[in-house]
Amino acid sequence: MITKRIKGTSVRLTTVDRLFYFLLDCFLILTLIIVAIPIWSTITLSFRSNTFIGSNIEGMFLPPWKWSAAAYRALLGNNGFLTAFFNSLKIFVMGVACALIFTVPLAYALSIKTLPGRKFFNVFILIPYLFNVGLIPTYLVVNRLGLSNHLAAIFLPVAISTYNCLIMRGFFEGVPDELKESARIDGASEITVLVRIMLPLSKPIIMTIGLYYGVQFWNDFFHAMLYINNNALLPLPILLRNILMATGMNEFVEVNAFGEAPIQAIKAASVFMAAIPMIIAYPFIQKYFTKGTLLGSVKG
Repeated sequence: MITKRIKGTSVRLTTVDRLFYFLLDCFLILTLIIVAIPIWSTITLSFRSNTFIGSNIEGMFLPPWKWSAAAYRALLGNNGFLTAFFNSLKIFVMGVACALIFTVPLAYALSIKTLPGRKFFNVFILIPYLFNVGLIPTYLVVNRLGLSNHLAAIFLPVAISTYNCLIMRGFFEGVPDELKESARIDGASEITVLVRIMLPLSKPIIMTIGLYYGVQFWNDFFHAMLYINNNALLPLPILLRNILMATGMNEFVEVNAFGEAPIQAIKAASVFMAAIPMIIAYPFIQKYFTKGTLLGSVKG
């Protein structure tokens, strides 16, 4: 047997345990390789110059001093790409803020055990989650509300996710009732209880749900394709889709000090740049991610 020290305690590992941990490490390493190879291939392809001659495998191991930033210069120098990027940023910020403003009060209300008609409302919000009304009725409602060709059409119809609401409701139900009852005895209203007591305790779940909404809004191209016809309002996923489909590529190719940017490099650069905001945001939210999800699913 081998003794392994974990957080100040000694744990005896049997042969079966050692074999399990070895296979687990091998599995994790294999998963890392499977995930890392496409990412690294995309990065190296985005820095490839038009003078490169070789296969994709050779390009993956191209020395950094032979990389070219022509594709990134072509994208950042194009007004259409910058406009689409800032449109997606607006959708991301306004969408997350709007979704949390709607989801947090609803989840808190559903977590109150003395709420009149609580069972009815819990079933009522579950119905759209199980049965979709369809694309045509949703499209007609959005048009009748005058949201067509507005950025709000992308995030407002899906501002409340039943799944996220149920997770947050489970988190609120896990908060001890004594905290809420003591505030109510002191004369605090339900809004005061929510703002002064529940929200300071809900940072993990709010950050987690905010990440869910943020990824959804940042990557959403379907609603933009349906409701946005103005090119000045197109978000980044639509532009990225057009680039990947090689439509209108001539306006994205520029001549600079490194030569003309290859189309494949521009495609890879656009994919990588579209993922940068989520890559930057996730490390700041990661410490809340697991805690918020687990706490919110205890009483889901």
